[in-house]
Amino acid sequence: MNAEANAAPQLGTQFPAGTFAPAPGRGRPLRMLLAQTRVEALLIIRHGEQALLTLIIPLALLIGLSTLHIGDLPEPRVNSVMPRILALAVMSTAFTGQAIALGFDRRYGVLKRLSATALPRWTLISGRVLATLLVVALQAVVLGVAAVLLGWSPELSGLLPAVPLLVLGTLAFGAAGVLVGGALRAEIVLALANAIWFVLLLAGGLALPAADLPGPLGALAGFLPSGALSAALDAVLVNGSLPGVQPVVVLLAWGAVCGAVAVRTTRLT
Repeated sequence: MNAEANAAPQLGTQFPAGTFAPAPGRGRPLRMLLAQTRVEALLIIRHGEQALLTLIIPLALLIGLSTLHIGDLPEPRVNSVMPRILALAVMSTAFTGQAIALGFDRRYGVLKRLSATALPRWTLISGRVLATLLVVALQAVVLGVAAVLLGWSPELSGLLPAVPLLVLGTLAFGAAGVLVGGALRAEIVLALANAIWFVLLLAGGLALPAADLPGPLGALAGFLPSGALSAALDAVLVNGSLPGVQPVVVLLAWGAVCGAVAVRTTRLT
């Protein structure tokens, strides 16, 4: 028996091209990323609790704070309320929603199973990040339309600078969400993430302006990610000015520290 007879059959001769449809094998990186992003975005949008956090509560607060005379705000009140509600929407989606989703994904073994598939790890991470950014963009559009109906008249020169601020806020809160959801049990994550959400809502100057908070809380608000994002958005959308150094540095610091710790503490199960 010669060497040619002993050689293993080649794939092309054993299974001619077109035998399997679709062709087996790893997909193109961009196609995998888009598919993963679509799945993650749909999971966020279809989840009832996520919808409550990401849209219903921010929309209700936008309408309530803009129409009820709570606090001393110039007219139209929606101009001062809208930046805080945008910051709340980002916090709800990128922090609380992601922390809870990650905690329960770990509990049910979703991450462990996904990591065993042909999907590269960067695709899993990038898909979740892009999905969160897409949901934040959807929130901004919906809240923006509602705010315009309430009389919102932002500084047009501040609309473009608001976009990178929303992206920066999403990444900073997302890193904090991974930190909480990637290291603790799902039940603890559920309670802790909601508790932190309330603290950041009240102490970060979102429910009330930081200037109306009592004593030390007013000074503390600027060093919290919620207060920093709210102040930066207020600067560009209300005053039409630059966001300032402190809010940007605070968001970068929170994102860097939370991200660095999350890399060391996040577990798949």
